[in-house]
Amino acid sequence: MMGEHLPSAASADMVNFDDVLSAAAHVAGFSTRTRTLVSPSLNQRTGRELFLKAEHEQRSGSFKFRGALNAMLTLTPAQLRMGVVAGSSGNHGHAVALASRLLGATAVIVLPHDAPAVKREAVLALGGRVVRYDRMHELRDEVVERIARDDGQVVIPSSDSVAVIAGAGTVAVELLEDSMPLDMLVVPVGGGGLAAGCAIAVRALSPATRVVGVEPVDGDDTRRSLAAGCRVGVAVPATIADGLRHQMPGRLTFEVNRRLLHAVVLVSDAEIVDAMTALYEAEGTAAEPSGACALAAVLSGRLAAAPRTRVGVVISGGNMDADSAHRLIAAAPCAATAQRATSGSTFSGSARETGWPPQQPVRRRTSSGSS
Repeated sequence: MMGEHLPSAASADMVNFDDVLSAAAHVAGFSTRTRTLVSPSLNQRTGRELFLKAEHEQRSGSFKFRGALNAMLTLTPAQLRMGVVAGSSGNHGHAVALASRLLGATAVIVLPHDAPAVKREAVLALGGRVVRYDRMHELRDEVVERIARDDGQVVIPSSDSVAVIAGAGTVAVELLEDSMPLDMLVVPVGGGGLAAGCAIAVRALSPATRVVGVEPVDGDDTRRSLAAGCRVGVAVPATIADGLRHQMPGRLTFEVNRRLLHAVVLVSDAEIVDAMTALYEAEGTAAEPSGACALAAVLSGRLAAAPRTRVGVVISGGNMDADSAHRLIAAAPCAATAQRATSGSTFSGSARETGWPPQQPVRRRTSSGSS
C-alpha cells in the first residue's frame, strides 16, 4: 500500500503571501491568537523595544499547531480516514496529534528515542501512536516513508511543505498587526519552516523589516548552508534545544530562506538558559530551550541592531517539564551567570532568588485541548 504526500512546491516562487493569508483564514477557528508581550525590564536590559510573540501559549504549546492544522485541512475525507504520519522532534508531533483529534483522524508520530518525555506523553494523551527511532543510527524520513508506504497514510512534513510554511507564516502576520513598524524580526530556525513563513509575510507586509534566524551553536546547518549556497548536512547536534536538532535544512525552506533571510546568528546553550530565566523573571512565563533561542540572540548581543530598535521576537514553544528546567539550570549556572554579568543584566543567577525554574510546570493561558 502506497502512502501519500502533501503537494509540494517545485521552487520558492510557489510559496507566496496568498498562501499565508489562506492559512490564516483556515486556522482562525481553531488556533489561538497568542499574545504579543512587551516587557519593560527586558527593554531596559537590551536598550531596544521588544515585542515577544508568545507562541508557547498556542494550542499544543508551540507555533507548530498552525502549520500542522493548515496542512491537515487540505486533506480529503478519504485521506483523513486513512490517517496521517509525521516525523518530529516533539512539538510537530504534538500538533499533528491534536489536529488529528480535532478532525477525526488517526496519527502515527515518529519521535527520536531521546525526545523529552513531556512531548511523547502529550502525543499519547491525544490518542496518537508513537513510533520511536534512534537518531544516531536511523534516518527519520526513512522511518516515516516506510510507515506511510506500509499503511497508506498521508505524510505531514514538519516544515518542508507549502501548507506547513504558510501556517507558520501566520505568526508574523499577527505579530506585525500588533507591533508595526518593526525594524527586525528574530525567529528560531530548525527545519526552517517558521523562518520561511515569517519571511514571506514580512516581505509582503513590512519589506523594510529585517528577518534574522537563530540556531544553536552546535546545530548550525542553515547558517552553513546559506554560506555554501547549497544545503549542507551536519552531525546530530548536541544542544539543549531539542526542537532545533536538525541535520540539514529542508529543500523548500532552504530556497525560501536563502532569498529572504537577512542573517543567521548562533547562540550557546548557556545563552539559551539565560533567556529562559530572563523571560520567566520578567513575565512569569516559561519557554522551552528551542522556544527561547530567538530571545537568547537578543539578550546576548548577537544582533546588529541599534539602540531603541523595534525588534519582534518569536517565543516558539513551551513544552518542557519542571524537572528538565532544573537540570538545565544546574548544568550551566556559571556560564549563564557570566553572560548576565557581561550583558549588564540586573537579573540574579540564583534559582532561589529568581524563582526560576518553576517548581511545577507553568500553566499556559491555553491548553492543548482548548482554544
